[in-house]
Amino acid sequence: MEEMHNGCVLVGGVGTGKSRTALYYYLHRVCGGDTSAGPPLVIITTARKRDTNDWEHEAEPFDIQIGKVDSWNNLPKYADTTGAFFIFDEQRLVGTGKWAKAFRKIAKSNQWILLSATPGDCWNDYANIFIANGYYRNLTDFRNQHIVYSRFTKYPKIDHYVGLGQLLRQRREIVVNMEFQKKTIPHDETVYVPFDKELTKMILSVRWDPYKDQAIADAGALCNVLRHAVNGDERRIEAVEGILQMHSKAVIFYNFDYELEMLRSMAVRIGFDSGEWNGHRHEPIPTSERWVYLVQYTAGAEGWNCTETDTIIFYSQNYSYKCMVQSAGRIDRLNTPFTDLYYYHLLSRSPIDLAIQRAIKAKRNFNESTFAKRTN
Repeated sequence: MEEMHNGCVLVGGVGTGKSRTALYYYLHRVCGGDTSAGPPLVIITTARKRDTNDWEHEAEPFDIQIGKVDSWNNLPKYADTTGAFFIFDEQRLVGTGKWAKAFRKIAKSNQWILLSATPGDCWNDYANIFIANGYYRNLTDFRNQHIVYSRFTKYPKIDHYVGLGQLLRQRREIVVNMEFQKKTIPHDETVYVPFDKELTKMILSVRWDPYKDQAIADAGALCNVLRHAVNGDERRIEAVEGILQMHSKAVIFYNFDYELEMLRSMAVRIGFDSGEWNGHRHEPIPTSERWVYLVQYTAGAEGWNCTETDTIIFYSQNYSYKCMVQSAGRIDRLNTPFTDLYYYHLLSRSPIDLAIQRAIKAKRNFNESTFAKRTN
């Protein structure tokens, strides 16, 4: 592995051991093998990993006493901290919000490293990290040197970047790639499911919401109604039941509450135990012989691990490429007993499903406005 250093970004796939590598670096490189002689350790992570003491468990083999583990939501509380060592767990430092501002202030008075499987999709995602490493004075300086905005939009939209050689050199200087050979073999299978073509055609042509019996107001509402028509089709649930005949334990990712209701009813009907992780319930993974664990993307795409199953079913797609990558990593862990991991992607050939799939395959986030214009 390349040499880690203060201000670096440790990049490794989900489940490759970034946490333990970071703790080893803190113990031996920052503290010289004696944490009592080194700076206090502060870890900023997801609320779930904070609440489940994941980092404390990772630190036990090193006999490291962590000063503080807290969530990203509380990052501004540490803006005035000095003389500590920070581990930032996952990339949340994009843009101009309070997290980015607090991070830039912390970086001036403390040592730090960032851990991420997906550190950035574009150069703008690296801006705050470059500033913290002293390459630029502030965001304005970065933008003036590297961003050319489109002249044909009413709002600031990046057209292209300049000075790419400089950006590439800076990224090479801060990114440390983990060299790790995984033992797991992922098997991705697209399961095509039927959809109501007439209903979808009506929604697209007259822009009418049949669930609320009202006109569709904007691009976001159009996409949500189309997804309801596609994802709410009972034949999609039948496809899940078919997969569960082959795999008796599975994590199922979903987006919307109506999908959750359908999946709950299915579990009862086929005699499977179920557990949930969403904005309302934080239940443990079941321990029976036949179960499904229903996880809402936003609430549970990261920050927890499952080594009790080799199967994930993506009931519907998420708009975010990063979210899909993080979700897949929940079962792809160093300590999984499985070699073969199975990922089932339920997909219809409806316009909305295919458009989302194209964005994800291109490692981009799906854009509702662009889709609405193309289908107008």
